[in-house]
Amino acid sequence: MKPLQKIEEVGKALVKQAASQKPLTLEVPVRSLSNVIYDKSTHMLKLGDKVSERNFFNIAHAKKFLQTLEVAAASKELLEANKHASLRDVFYMIKRTIPGTKTNIVDDQPESDSAIEDLELITGFSREQLHINANKMGSVSGHVIIEDQGDEINWAKMGSGGWSIPSNVEDIKFKKVNAKYVIYMEKAAVWERLHEDRFWDKQNCIIMSSQGQSTRGIRRLLQRLSFEHKLPIYVLADFDPWGFYIYSVLKYGSINLAHMSEEMTLRGARFLGIMSSDIEKYGLKKHLITFKDVDIKRIKQLQNYEWFKEHKRWQKEFKNMLKMKAKAEIQALSSRGISFITETYLPEKIKNKDWIE
Repeated sequence: MKPLQKIEEVGKALVKQAASQKPLTLEVPVRSLSNVIYDKSTHMLKLGDKVSERNFFNIAHAKKFLQTLEVAAASKELLEANKHASLRDVFYMIKRTIPGTKTNIVDDQPESDSAIEDLELITGFSREQLHINANKMGSVSGHVIIEDQGDEINWAKMGSGGWSIPSNVEDIKFKKVNAKYVIYMEKAAVWERLHEDRFWDKQNCIIMSSQGQSTRGIRRLLQRLSFEHKLPIYVLADFDPWGFYIYSVLKYGSINLAHMSEEMTLRGARFLGIMSSDIEKYGLKKHLITFKDVDIKRIKQLQNYEWFKEHKRWQKEFKNMLKMKAKAEIQALSSRGISFITETYLPEKIKNKDWIE
């Protein structure tokens, strides 16, 4: 079934309820920690079976019920016109005051974003498949040729900025992929160093970045390169709780996207970022950043994640970090030379298989 057909099916079911004089209800899978489980067989977070029922005639449910239908109507309009809209566009498409009241359907974008996530769960289709896209927030370079909406694009010939990764990468066709592996990094500044030094060309790899937590488009593109082209994925992140968390989300999934784990997780991802052993080896002690209370709290949370609990190597990193009460950024390697990361650090780490799986 296609997305448009599914939305129409949901609408018809509500019409049928109304015709039989039954309360208008929608069943929505629960999106909360209580309904997220860690599947040890697949090593990923998944959504459980808990479902909540929203009743239009229940005053506590009515607004969210209406928001979900409004978002569904906006998506139907986009699908029928074969056009795409941003999350912000959809917010404005449904933002208006309910006639005869002083109540707005939505007041802020998080409300429409939440309704879009509900629609994903109800229909079983991602927001990108529903023609709703997020902002572009990533760059990529490498010896790869793709076809995107009829245009042939060579990632090796995109200038200083690389190719800007779109929100929806499902329809991209890989025409040629010549690479040994992919390095993903959270920081655009680090990507720019690797790109300017043409690391991707010298090492025959693909370099990809975002700005902080990776977007859906980036995660899906990484998964496609991993699954369809059997490329190892290395995650280059800071030696800090947040860098470790970024790796965790990529490899095992997240609570917010537990319903899309199959399309988003990278079960073979390897952490190639700064480790406690690198602090001594590369003389980074004087560049450590002292922990704040929030950092200590976060690292203790990571220690207790089910997928990290019995992982000796990760527990060692957590223990060492708590002992140091400090963290280190990738950019600290610049103290050894502006191109130390591309000429020495990364080649050595990969050659010696100095990563964590």
